[in-house]
Amino acid sequence: MAFADHPTARRSERSLLHRLYSAYGQEAVILVAMVALFVIVGLINPRFLSPENLNTIFSGNAYIAVAAIGMAMIIITGHIDVSVGALIGVLATISGTLAVAGYPVWVAWLVPILVGMAVNAVVGAMVAYARIPSIVVTLGMLSILRGGLISVTGGAWISGLPKEFLIAQAKPLGVPAPIYFMVILTLAAAFWMRYSAFGRSLYAIGGNPEAARASGIPIERRTVMVFVIHGAFAGLATLLFATQLQIIQSTVPPNLELTVITAAVIGGVSILGGTGTVVGSTLAAILFAAIGSALIFTNVSAYWLRAVIGVLILVTVLADMIRRRRQGRA
Repeated sequence: MAFADHPTARRSERSLLHRLYSAYGQEAVILVAMVALFVIVGLINPRFLSPENLNTIFSGNAYIAVAAIGMAMIIITGHIDVSVGALIGVLATISGTLAVAGYPVWVAWLVPILVGMAVNAVVGAMVAYARIPSIVVTLGMLSILRGGLISVTGGAWISGLPKEFLIAQAKPLGVPAPIYFMVILTLAAAFWMRYSAFGRSLYAIGGNPEAARASGIPIERRTVMVFVIHGAFAGLATLLFATQLQIIQSTVPPNLELTVITAAVIGGVSILGGTGTVVGSTLAAILFAAIGSALIFTNVSAYWLRAVIGVLILVTVLADMIRRRRQGRA
């Protein structure tokens, strides 16, 4: 009998495939879905695969992918943030105001990141030390940021942005800058989450907080820090969002927080915490953009995008629940 046909070898092969699916199954499913979408819609309407449209798909939603990296970390830790859309709206207004006021562009780029970290440090501290559920804290922060933004700006648009401020419009080597941001930040975050003690501890906290505390992990400090890191990613996402056009709307982007959360969840991050990757959230953000563009090129109402995403959320959460029940019985 050949070694490959030996029962032990077959069990070992199945075990390897099971581990690979458990670790990267959702990412693989999204990647296959993306390839199928590009092929099918490309056959229906070849203009869908034009370089201009592909650039729009991959760069236009890059800021959502970057924000979803931080959101994935938050959900993996067992929390959630429904204020990220309002935060990005406020940070974009701050960034544009500084740029128009004549401050150096590096100041207009850096300040939103620092403000995002500071705001989320407050949120993280309330969640970690005051023991207030993250959904409650971030709902309150959502109202504060959204109401404050409209009250201060009156919804006025910011125009006259200096050309050097518009980093998202740059194309180093012919590739839009947001794609570089998205790829580099995703790979760096994925490596850090997988191989650093801090990153691995987030999975432990989200999976079993009591066991994590018993093993010596400082849950409160890690919770505050992951919210601060999430704020930094929100600030980086703001740079891409605020600099992609010649104007900035001083309003909260509609449904942005739901889109960011959905990208993380459909990307394979369990809404119950403890599992998932940032690579999946980035792929899901690109998939959303591809679906929205595909609907346009196939003459289907863009309103169907929300319905499709809703179905994907339900299927993903159901699959996660089934997987957890099977693991519980194993």
